[in-house]
Amino acid sequence: MEWTIRSSHTEKVDRFGVTVDEVVLPNGDEKTFSYLDFAKGVCVLPITEDAKVICLKQYRHAFKSWQWELPAGMIDKPDHSPLETAKRELEEETGYTAEHWLELGSFYPSPGSTTEEIFLFAAAGLVPAEQKLENSEQIKLHTLSMEELKTLIKIGEFKHGAGLAAVLRYKFMTD
Repeated sequence: MEWTIRSSHTEKVDRFGVTVDEVVLPNGDEKTFSYLDFAKGVCVLPITEDAKVICLKQYRHAFKSWQWELPAGMIDKPDHSPLETAKRELEEETGYTAEHWLELGSFYPSPGSTTEEIFLFAAAGLVPAEQKLENSEQIKLHTLSMEELKTLIKIGEFKHGAGLAAVLRYKFMTD
């Protein structure tokens, strides 16, 4: 019971590929199905020695507002593993490196409309380094207790999908 692809066309738009497939469904109906081809990504839950979380408040142009997030980014180099990318993103966005890494698996944030897969990590043994922001990144760092982060999640202030997934996976794997 698979979909048969009659034709497929992908157009590159900035960092996204937009694919439009003409498909035949298992019941014989024909349909146009489109989705975004998007690079895989990473998200890091950075945990301090006193069990606090380094969170970001980052300006997001798509929403024209500041959003609570965890460090995250695209795996934009084909020869880099998810862990290598997570290490780079943690240092670039927070100015910390980590001595200990816990893989928390991966997830698909929106499987009905994108090919994106995000790999999740927890990082501990944080060591100060140099923050290396991209010119389009506006980031303010905040160190929050797990309880403060939990409150932001409960009241709907922390909406970062990959961050929510990282917190959930971490809680399930460590409780």
